[in-house]
Parts: sequence; C-alpha cells; structure tokens
Amino acid sequence: MTTASNPSVPLDGGPARARKPALSLFWRTFFLLALLLLGSVIAWTQTLLQMEFEPRALQTADQIASVVNLSRAAVMHSDAIARVSLFKTMKDQEHLTIRLREPKDVFEVFPATDLNRHVVAQLQSRLGADTIVASSVNQVQGLWVGFSIDKDRYWLQTERNRFDQPTRQTWTVWLLTAAVLSLAGAAGIARLINRPLKDLSQAASRVHEGDFEASTLDETVSTQEIRAVNIGFNRMTRKLAQIEQDRTVMLAGISHDLRTPLARLRLEAEMSVPDAQAREAMVGDIAQLDAIIGKFLDYARPGDMRLVPVSLNHMVETCLEPLRKRSDLDFKLALQDGLMVLADPVELQRALVNLLENAARYGKSDGTELARVDISARYSNDKVLLRLRDHGNGVPPEQLKHLTTPFFRGDSARSAANSTGLGLAIVEQTISRMGGAFDLSNANGGGLCANIVLRRATGSAVAA
Repeated sequence: MTTASNPSVPLDGGPARARKPALSLFWRTFFLLALLLLGSVIAWTQTLLQMEFEPRALQTADQIASVVNLSRAAVMHSDAIARVSLFKTMKDQEHLTIRLREPKDVFEVFPATDLNRHVVAQLQSRLGADTIVASSVNQVQGLWVGFSIDKDRYWLQTERNRFDQPTRQTWTVWLLTAAVLSLAGAAGIARLINRPLKDLSQAASRVHEGDFEASTLDETVSTQEIRAVNIGFNRMTRKLAQIEQDRTVMLAGISHDLRTPLARLRLEAEMSVPDAQAREAMVGDIAQLDAIIGKFLDYARPGDMRLVPVSLNHMVETCLEPLRKRSDLDFKLALQDGLMVLADPVELQRALVNLLENAARYGKSDGTELARVDISARYSNDKVLLRLRDHGNGVPPEQLKHLTTPFFRGDSARSAANSTGLGLAIVEQTISRMGGAFDLSNANGGGLCANIVLRRATGSAVAA
C-alpha cells in the first residue's frame, strides 16, 4: 500500500485546511471590557495628573520660598556670633544647612521636567531672578537653593522629600491597583454575560447527542431576554423529542408494513413460480427491495448510541469474514496490534460493511473483475486513524464532497439501479454520532480512499 497517498483527515470531517484558533465568547468579552476599563483608568489618571500639576507646583514653590525667606530673615537679623549657633540649631532641628556660596562651587540643576521648570520659575518670581535651584552642589545631593543677602550669596540645603508631593511610584501603585480591580470586574461581567450562552451551548450539544431530557434550560431567570430564549429553546426541544418519538414509531411501522408483504411475496414466488430462472429473478428483485428499505431505515435510525471500548482488529475481521469467500475481492490488511476504539459495536460494524460493499461494487479497475481493497489503521495520540482504499477509477474531484449527500450518485459507474445513494451518507452519519470524523479522497495511485477518525478507548473490549 502506498503510504504517500495517505491524506490528512481533519477531525471535523471537512476538507483539510488550516484554521484559525477560535476565541471563546468569554475571553473576547473579557478582553474588550478590560481594554475599555484600562483605557478609562489611564485617561482618568492622566487627567488627574494634569489637574494636580499647577497646584502641586505652586504649593512646592510656596513651601521652599517660605523656608528660604525665613532663613534669610534669620541670617539678616543675627550677628556673627549668634549666626554660628543659629546655623547649628537649624541643621540639628530642621535639617537645614546654610553656608556661603563660593565661586568654585560646582552644582547640577534638576532635570528639565515640566514640574521642575514650573517650580523654578515660581521660586525665581518670589525670591528673585538670580535664584538657583540645584539637585547637588559639589556632588552633595539634596535640594539646594542659592539666594543673596545684599552682596553675600548663600546656599540653603535641605532634603528633597520634604517638599515632594505623591511621587510617580505612588501614582503607579494606584494605577496598578485600579487596573487589577478593573480586570477583576471585567472578568466578573464577562462571566455573567457568557454563562447563559454557555448553558445554551451545552444544552444544544446534549440535543445533538439525542439527550432531550437533560437539555432543559431555566425559565425563571431574571433577565427578560435570556428567559425568552430559554423558553423558546425548551419548546423546540420538546417538539424535537416528540418528532423523534414519532419517527421511531413510524420506522417500526414501515419495517413491519413493508417487509412483511415482501417476505410473503418471496415465499410465494419460490413456491408457485415453476420457471427457475424467472423465480430466481423475482426473488432477487424482492431481496433488492428489502435491502433498499433497510438502507432507508438505517439512515433514518434514531441517534441513540452506546459507546463502549471495541477492538477494531476484531471488528474488521468480523466484517471481512463473509467476504473472504468471494472470488472478486482481494483484501490487504495493515492494522496496528491491539487497536481499541470508543464506538457502538453494531453501528460501527454497519458502517464498515457499507464501506466494504462500496469498495467491492466500485473498486474494480478497468479491464478486471477483481476489486482490491487495502485496509490500514493505527493510533495517532488519542485518536485511531482507519483507512480503506480501493483500486478503482476514483471519483471526479468536484463530486467528492457530494458523495456523502443522501441520494447522490455520481457517474454512470456509480449509479446502478440497486444503489440508493445512502451508503456513504449512513457511514458519515454513524461516525459523526460516535464523535469521530469521516472524509473521502482520491488516492495518488488511483482509487477512492475512505478515511475515518475514531476516538481511542482504554480498557477491555466489550462484546458486540
């Protein structure tokens, strides 16, 4: 078997293609709310900073100017002997240092931020144009203000933090706190919005699986719109349950009302028609009618399934056993040992039989009466990949996606009178009900490939 022709089977049964990862409604709502709230927090923070800027600069300048003016007055009204004691007292008690300003002093002004420029401008307007505000003098850090008394020039040194308003670090802490609270609020709102939709999604999944009883939604919720949706969904679920029940009864009636007369006709034909050839033709026609009815019933069968661990190796052998005696069929197996799948044994056997019948009918290459079928299967993580390939003429690419459509039959080679066009549709429906995927493709070397993905099972196989 040519391994190069193995197609990649998407788990959803559709054509293989790259898909963008889906973002859940919760996370989409959370991200949008978080973006909105964080933008609002940042905008309000910037607004408050701008509103605080002018008062903060004026207050800082007033405090510094008051200290300088008081220090200047104290220096002016004290003699040389008392001035030494005054300077020592101011340094010990008020942490203020006053000393003469020397021409050789090297100083650095504060960084040119808007706030610093504004404070310096305010100080110069209060203390004089020759006022200097520095961050260090002779590499000594602090808040240094240079002022003059008559012809003498002085430095006043104090601690920078005495006049600092809330720093950028403080604003950062408040901003992060507001951001965390905003994100927590966004998560709560997103969860509140997403919960009814999540309940609806889970209920819809249960309906898809045929569990109508467990899919009832709460009709007493406080939100008017959600309550209306839940009421409508419950009505729809009850209607679907009734339709499913009616369909089951109808199928039982069809099976009885059609197959019972067919059985009588077959018995009567076998007993009353003397011509052996005519009798064989009539019996064949009746058997064909019975098979067609069986196909219709299989396709319309209710979706309840009992998924249990099943040995795929044993299932394939069971399906092949009645076909091995046929001279027009040749099988080649390549199955990994001990393959276990989660499936309904009866439904899985029915799907495999449909695929084998399809391969036997259409898998004959031109000029031969022998249909060769390759069957391979292996594990792939938590899945089991099963592949059946015939060596027939394949299918035109434009018809591939229609082969699983009910009642669709392709070219003349695939439109025999005894075909209902339901075999592959039944396979797709059955595999989908078991949580798997089914895909059809043309093999590189010719022929049609049926690719099945089933869920891997653990534990011992359950007898069919």
